[in-house]
Amino acid sequence: MATRTQRLARPKPNRLRFPDRRSVYWLDELPPETTGSTTETELTPRWSELCRSKKFCTQATISPVWEVSEWALRAVASSRLCSLAQPRAPAAGWQPDRPLLAPLNRATQTSVPTSRICQLAQPKRRPAQEGHKSKPVPVTHIPCKASAHIELLATPKRDHPKFEGERSVCRLVSRAARSYVASQRVLELSSPKERKALFEGYDPYVVSRAARSASPSPRIQQLCLPLPRKCSSN
Repeated sequence: MATRTQRLARPKPNRLRFPDRRSVYWLDELPPETTGSTTETELTPRWSELCRSKKFCTQATISPVWEVSEWALRAVASSRLCSLAQPRAPAAGWQPDRPLLAPLNRATQTSVPTSRICQLAQPKRRPAQEGHKSKPVPVTHIPCKASAHIELLATPKRDHPKFEGERSVCRLVSRAARSYVASQRVLELSSPKERKALFEGYDPYVVSRAARSASPSPRIQQLCLPLPRKCSSN
């Protein structure tokens, strides 16, 4: 029996020695050549049965006139059948349909409409549209007199007693405004703000006067000393 080392030492088989490979899988030998033109299929009994054409019914149609048997002619209906054969009665409050054109009585034909009914019978007045003139609608009622409160609300508001009206567009400039001299602060505020670059005019080596006259605190002097463990005894 070959050991693991001997089996791994064997060369791998050449899978590309069959140039005309007709299958997508690797084959050790060529597939057998087919001699027939098509594949022969054997039908099962169920398939043969389904392939047959359906049989149509050739029985003659029955006549609509049925013959009533002798027992049916001599049958006597029970009380239950007689009650079911009766037509269904309408509801207790049912009334027959009214005719479309109901006849009018004498009082309706000779009635005279009141002024209020004539007023409600007039069509509503619509606002006139552009390019279309509406016909004037006759008004039969007389407008009622407006109350004192409505007349007070309809009166436009008056101007305030101290109202002087709108100012003129061309106003005169006073003599004091024309002879005024701006102060140095006003001139300073009226001048535009100077914009400089980020490091324009900046000197990193210049030491300020406050830094030169500063004296360190005891804590800063303590932090400036080296650590004792790093100091040598020599």
